[in-house]
Amino acid sequence: MAEPWTSTGGVATPEQTGGPVTLVEGSSFCLSGRSGDIRPDLPEGLFFLDTRLLSDWQLRVNGLRPEPLAVTIEGPNAATFVSRVRPRLGDETGSLLIVRRRYVGRGMREDLAIRNYGRAAAFVVIEMSSDVDFADLFDVKGGLVGDRRERTRRVRGHDAEYRHRRGAVRRTVTLAFSEQPEWETDGAVWHAEIPPGEVWTCCADVTVMVGDDLVPARYRCGAAPDDAVPARRFARWQRTVPRLNSDHAPLVQAVSRALDDIGSLRIFDAEHPERPVVAAGAPWFMTLFGRDSILTAWMALIIDPDIALGVTETLARFQGDAVDPATEEQPGKILHEVRFGESMSIALGDGHIYYGTADATPLFVMLLGELARWGHEPAFVDRLIPHADRALAWIEEYGDRDGDGYVEYERLTDRGLRNQGWKDSWDGVPAADGTLPDTPIALCEVQGYVYAAYLARAHLARETGDRETEQRYQAKAATLREAFNRDFWLPERGWFALGLDGEKRPIDALASNMGHCLWTGIVDPGHADAVARRL
Repeated sequence: MAEPWTSTGGVATPEQTGGPVTLVEGSSFCLSGRSGDIRPDLPEGLFFLDTRLLSDWQLRVNGLRPEPLAVTIEGPNAATFVSRVRPRLGDETGSLLIVRRRYVGRGMREDLAIRNYGRAAAFVVIEMSSDVDFADLFDVKGGLVGDRRERTRRVRGHDAEYRHRRGAVRRTVTLAFSEQPEWETDGAVWHAEIPPGEVWTCCADVTVMVGDDLVPARYRCGAAPDDAVPARRFARWQRTVPRLNSDHAPLVQAVSRALDDIGSLRIFDAEHPERPVVAAGAPWFMTLFGRDSILTAWMALIIDPDIALGVTETLARFQGDAVDPATEEQPGKILHEVRFGESMSIALGDGHIYYGTADATPLFVMLLGELARWGHEPAFVDRLIPHADRALAWIEEYGDRDGDGYVEYERLTDRGLRNQGWKDSWDGVPAADGTLPDTPIALCEVQGYVYAAYLARAHLARETGDRETEQRYQAKAATLREAFNRDFWLPERGWFALGLDGEKRPIDALASNMGHCLWTGIVDPGHADAVARRL
């Protein structure tokens, strides 16, 4: 099977009206339609550790699909779905109102309530189709899921147990209902009589075992949802982060949404829960990325510097030690992403770590320098300076493959990413005529990051009184800046090259990458206006 980062498939699109509802908590997330249903023919489901647990979760009442009325998002990982079953012409029972309250976190809890607003008792048949296909997240994302993986189902009393084994890895998903169902091939069925004005309720738990270990679900039937760890964490986040006061309501709304989104993207390593890190994005990238997590942590310094502390500390823990072509690990290199797939643990360190990126390593040094400038926990920053030095050693020994002063990338096996900057699709770095340049490639923004990393290390040295190291990295930065403005500037075009190809020829496409060079300061003042105009 291809590695997730080498996928060439597209992104399948949910088709239900209004778009999908996304709920996230750590490495768990759920995608469903506006009714709350999860359809197996769409890129939807309940996911945990990069594996789809629920692939089918569809409610029918009296054989009918309920009509969605409203969705209320009550937090990053909780939502209420309201729908109804239309009465048939002449039916005195009136409408049945359906409320599904869903909570996601290392599994899922769903509270189902069906209220009869009619004048007579309603005799109802309630069906919940369910299935677990254990599909890989990237197969679902790309619409590449075929036959479901080999798995067994065993029903017993209130529960249905799905099991899947691949090699030494075993996973078990259990669906448990508070009301005893009749089990059928495709799910559970209940027959109920609901008096007028009364309500029928049922609670469903979805839990997972990895190997012989039950993963503690964040939400369980019978427990108060507000007491769950994610709810308390998010409530504490909302109480402690800064809030904006303004008479411009759209600005307040945008900032408030951004704060809540960042709060929902925080993930906590089971082995080091005291330091949050930030995931790359919901729903498909709820995991640690080098570049994405660093940049988000940098921008979030104004609201919560602890995110930057958690990101730098965690990336330092996983900094490369050995040379491994399969994962592109090299001594001092900062990872690209962590994925779980068939992992048997919920700890970040037990995931599959891939290092195929050229930019995360200098960005790591930049973020550490920025933390020092903000004066946040100086002892913590000092403790990570050796990791910054290892990162800089990678830049000069492995990153600069040919000793010309520029950091280049070229994948070490055909399973790695062909392009290893932030435009990392296979055709993301073209020349102006559309041709794809040969590797190794030195991207313009990566040189900007290296320049800023040198200045960050000079600043760290100045803070500790190490004048010799400060001067050495200031000189490196000045040399790189001069060379960059000479070799990357295209005077006949009026912009910076996207990069240099394997023959050191400029890749002449006009691209936004050079905007990063403005941010890092590597652009000479004489070129800055031209770059800004082009952008």
